[in-house]
Amino acid sequence: MTEFEEGHRAFANFRVLNGEDNQFEREQLFRTTAQLFSYVSDRCDDDQVAQYDEVLCQLAELVEVEARVHVAKLLAPLERAPGTVLVKLANDIIEVARPLLEFSNVLNDDDLIDIIARQTEEHRVAIAGRSSLTERVGEALVEHGKTASVVRLVRNPKAEFDRATLEKLVHRATQDAEIAADLRGRSDIDWKSLRGEIDTVAGKILQTLGDADRQVDPVAAGKINTVVYNRIRNRAGFNAQEWKVAYNQVKGLADRKQLNDRALARFARFGYGHHAAAAMAVLLHVGPEIVVKWLAAQDYVAVIVALRAANMSSDLFEAIVATLPWRDLPSDGDKKMVLSRFEALDSEDARHIFELWRAHSFRKRGMTEDRQTA
Repeated sequence: MTEFEEGHRAFANFRVLNGEDNQFEREQLFRTTAQLFSYVSDRCDDDQVAQYDEVLCQLAELVEVEARVHVAKLLAPLERAPGTVLVKLANDIIEVARPLLEFSNVLNDDDLIDIIARQTEEHRVAIAGRSSLTERVGEALVEHGKTASVVRLVRNPKAEFDRATLEKLVHRATQDAEIAADLRGRSDIDWKSLRGEIDTVAGKILQTLGDADRQVDPVAAGKINTVVYNRIRNRAGFNAQEWKVAYNQVKGLADRKQLNDRALARFARFGYGHHAAAAMAVLLHVGPEIVVKWLAAQDYVAVIVALRAANMSSDLFEAIVATLPWRDLPSDGDKKMVLSRFEALDSEDARHIFELWRAHSFRKRGMTEDRQTA
């Protein structure tokens, strides 16, 4: 029997979970279980991840800070990690939470925003230094953060700001010289375009912030809420790295039983196309490569049948289709056509079609595997 299998078999008989252990045994088991998961995380199915999650969550309540710090460092770099214990440790004291807040890609924007609102300034400082920060997370930091976290946010070249967040930053700069100095150093902001969009008080500050001589990308200027970014994100098109991060974050949501219509609606509302596509794969229990093929082939029919079989509402379907990272951005005509076909398809018929496809797909896969092993 492999180390992997032995680890899973042991879960049912852990004495520590029944209170029949000492502190040393609990901490050793906590560390060992996390270490084992770090070795096999890329090979675990959902049930196995759930087992690890349950055991690690129980043990996290029983061990001291040093052991929790150790496990947080083990989980932080993993692309797939048990969602419940990860969020639990990310909300722990800062010594435990810091590596997860700074490096874990399994934490999604909603997780980070919740931590920003409820935890300490030290937690916010850690989040502000992440290698990727979306507009929503940046907005939460500006709303809840003190000088230390906001300064780190402004200094982070990967942080994205929308116009509303920049307005708040400019107002804060009127009372904080350190924020003003760092905001002035952002060369990716088109101050000239922004001046005409905000109120008089902030405009006076912008005259100072924008006086520094800097080059502004003439192509990008003013295209996104009058703010220039170093990179203009195209809603259409599939990005492999973004997909990997989104898929693992969605799996983390599923671990915590939070992948539902409300989560899908948030993905659509905030334009999280890769997350919406990953949620389709997880909810429909199909391989992620299948959904990627649908998007690459602009296969509207497959998406219509699959989401109708999942009994999705018309409003949510319309929003999701418009958000998905298709190869080509759907036209208004495409969107109307897709919605009309979705509404015309009976949900029972859709389930029947989808199950026939699934059975055929599995049968075809089995035949391929048999030929390969022959």
